[in-house]
Amino acid sequence: MRDKADRVIRARNRVLIIVENLPCPFDRRVWQEANALKDAGYMVSIICPKGWGYDASYECLNGIHIYRHPLPFEADSALGYALEYSNALFWELFLAMRISFTRGVDVIHACNPPDTIFLIGALFKLAGKRFIFDHHDLNPELYEAKFGRRDIWYRLLGLLERWTFRTADVSIATNQSFRQIAVERGVMDPDKVFVVRSGPDLSKINLSLPRPELRKGRKFLVGYVGVIGKQEGMDLLLHSIEHMRTAMGRTDCQFVIVGDGTELPSLQRLAAELDIQDLIDFVGRKTGSELWEILSTADVCVSPDRVNAMNDKSTMNKVIEYMALGKPVVQFDLTEGRHSAGEASVYAAANDYRDFALKLCQLLDDPGRRSVMGEIGRARVEGELAWHHQVPVLLAAYRKAFE
Repeated sequence: MRDKADRVIRARNRVLIIVENLPCPFDRRVWQEANALKDAGYMVSIICPKGWGYDASYECLNGIHIYRHPLPFEADSALGYALEYSNALFWELFLAMRISFTRGVDVIHACNPPDTIFLIGALFKLAGKRFIFDHHDLNPELYEAKFGRRDIWYRLLGLLERWTFRTADVSIATNQSFRQIAVERGVMDPDKVFVVRSGPDLSKINLSLPRPELRKGRKFLVGYVGVIGKQEGMDLLLHSIEHMRTAMGRTDCQFVIVGDGTELPSLQRLAAELDIQDLIDFVGRKTGSELWEILSTADVCVSPDRVNAMNDKSTMNKVIEYMALGKPVVQFDLTEGRHSAGEASVYAAANDYRDFALKLCQLLDDPGRRSVMGEIGRARVEGELAWHHQVPVLLAAYRKAFE
C-alpha cells in the first residue's frame, strides 16, 4: 500500500502552498513544511506576500520557488482586513494560474488566515487537483479577540471556515483542539484530519554565550519574542512590570521585547505612561544569532497571551522555542499552553497581571526551580514536539489526499 502511495506521489508531486499571513521563508512553519515536502520528492512552489525584508517578487531558495505579491498595508480594522484579503486573493489567483501554466500544480496547500483561499482550491478541484487546508488560526475567534464582538463579520468568518473545511480533501491541524474543531465544527472525517505541530528545528536553535550588557546592570533578564498585536496580551505584561516596580518594589529585572506588529507604537506609549520605559528594551524583529543571544541571556521567558476563546485553543510557537532553549516560562493558564509546556511553565490566573507579576518574581527568586523547569522543557521538545517528529504526519496527510 505504501509503495503504491509513493508511486502516486512521484507521478503527482507538484505542490503549491499559499500563505497570506507572513512572507516566506520568514514564516517558520510554512518554510519547514515546504522543505520537508521537497526532501520527500515534491516540487514545491509558494505564494506569499512581500514584507519583513523579503521584497523580491520571485526567488528560488533551496530548490523552492517563491512568488511574492504586494501587500499595500497591514490591516487593523474589519474593513481594512476585508480590503487586505481581497487584494491578496486577487494576487494569489493570478499567481496560481501563472504557476499552473508554467511549473504545474497537483495540490493546493492553503494556510490560513484568511479562510478565502478555498475559492482557489475549489477552482483547481474542478480540474482534478487536490486541496489541503493547513489550519493555522481560528478566524472567528481571532476576530472576536481583536474587536470584542460577534457581528455580521464574525458570522461571515464562520461561514468561510465551514466552506473551507467542506472543500478540503485533507485538513492539517496544529494541535488537538484544532483537530476537534475540524471534526465537530468543520464536519470533517476524523481520518482526514492530521495533527502537525509547529515544532522547532533543533538543528537551527542554538544556545549562545550570554550577553550581560543586555541586563543593563540589573540582576535578571526576562525575554519575550513574538508578534505584537492586540490579542498577544502585551498590555498585561506592561501592567505586570509596573506592578512589580510600584507594589512589589522590584527594580532588579530588565525586560527585552523582540518583535514587531501593529500595536508596537501604542505599547511604547503605554510604557511611557506607566513610567517603566527604563525597564524595557523594545529591540524590534530579530532572527538568527541575534535572537538566540537574547534568549540565551534571559533567565525567564514570558508568554502573556490573554485568556480568550482563540488563545485557549492555540499553540504559541514562542513557548515551544523557549522550551527548546531550556528556558522556564511564565504564561496565563491556557488549555493548549498547559498541554505544550506542562511542568516547564508556571501559570498565572486568567488575565490577572498582578498574579503574573507574582509568579514571575517567585520564579526569578528560585534558581533551582528554573533549572529543573528548563530541563523538563528541553526534554519535552526533543522527545515529542520538535519538527522532525512532525514530518511523518505531514507526509501521511499528503498520501491520504491522493488516495
